[in-house]
Amino acid sequence: MSTAVCPAWSELSERRRNLTALTIRAPASLARMRIVVAPDSFGGTLSAREAAEAIADGWRRSVPDADLRLVPLADGGTGFAEVLHTALGGTVHELEVTGPLGDPVQGSWLQVGDTGYLECASACGLHHVAREDRIPEVARTATTYGVGQLLADARDRGVRTVVVGLGGSATTDGGAGMLAALGATPVDEDGLALPHGGAALALCDRLDGTPDLGGMQLVAASDVDNPLLGEHGAAAVFGPQKGADAGTVAELDAALGTFAGVLAGLAGREIRDDAAAGAAGGLGAALLALGARVESGAGLVRGLVGLDAELDAAAGAGGLAVTGEGSFDWQSLRGKLITAVARGAADRGIPCVVLAGQVSVGRREAGAAGVDAAHGVADELGLDASMADPAGTLAELASRVAPQWNR
Repeated sequence: MSTAVCPAWSELSERRRNLTALTIRAPASLARMRIVVAPDSFGGTLSAREAAEAIADGWRRSVPDADLRLVPLADGGTGFAEVLHTALGGTVHELEVTGPLGDPVQGSWLQVGDTGYLECASACGLHHVAREDRIPEVARTATTYGVGQLLADARDRGVRTVVVGLGGSATTDGGAGMLAALGATPVDEDGLALPHGGAALALCDRLDGTPDLGGMQLVAASDVDNPLLGEHGAAAVFGPQKGADAGTVAELDAALGTFAGVLAGLAGREIRDDAAAGAAGGLGAALLALGARVESGAGLVRGLVGLDAELDAAAGAGGLAVTGEGSFDWQSLRGKLITAVARGAADRGIPCVVLAGQVSVGRREAGAAGVDAAHGVADELGLDASMADPAGTLAELASRVAPQWNR
């Protein structure tokens, strides 16, 4: 896996000094400072494109002639397919699939040539579950069955490789639902099919049938590197945001431990401790069992949308990188998009600024990740205002920050 592990801050600083000394920059009178605006989506409030446009709008209020280059990004979670469709074109296939609660939802995936890009959240995302419904029982029963249906559709259309973006799921079923949709149903010791959800996996004895991929190769684009089980695993880290209380987290972790043995049989090796096995509620583990190659979602998107070329151009124009997401927290430092942008900026000796909905990362931790400054909309303009007008308040924050970096 290409995991985003940030260099020490001292190393980043030295790299910036060396690169700056080698870079020939035009005088301010001859060239404008180029700002690369490369945010992720802001949770369920703004898409990456909307966030980039809001930042650009606010920046221009303070610096009207700013040379802004908008590069919306995704790290495998929500917005993954939309960002790639904007950058690569292709055909979006839409179909009705089983949602995380068992009800039908509209799912989709992107086809570019013989490659498919599938955002798991399209079928099993947390946005399909109303906030008031994120309760322990829902956390116990949510399913990835719809993800398997999307994969089957790609298979039936002759796609050779599918890149599955992992993140933003409402599920903690270890990918059991996905496997069932592909023809491998989890059953108990009597051969009876288990109901949907992670809790039922406590009784899983084996898979009935073989997953049918039709020769399709899989790539897991992961936004995190968590293992399947334990204190850093799927249930413990991500379960609470999906409605799991402490008792449910323990129940799901134990059930996933049982299912890990079944997945090891499918894979022919143990996968429970592999990086990204815990991504998307353990969906990563099932993909690994199917032979998926793991790549950094942020790194993959960064390459496909041309972020490096934009940063190269910015480095020659005394530039700046601006990135952001809904919450800049400790999870942001575990291989997510902000670290990819910050590392790319540091490699070229240019600063990186984070504009987020909320910031809970300290200055030292942010600096170690290559972030020069971080500002939160909720922290500076208030949580109520940020929720009532996400785009407007993000633009206002950008307009306040821009003068600090204008030369």
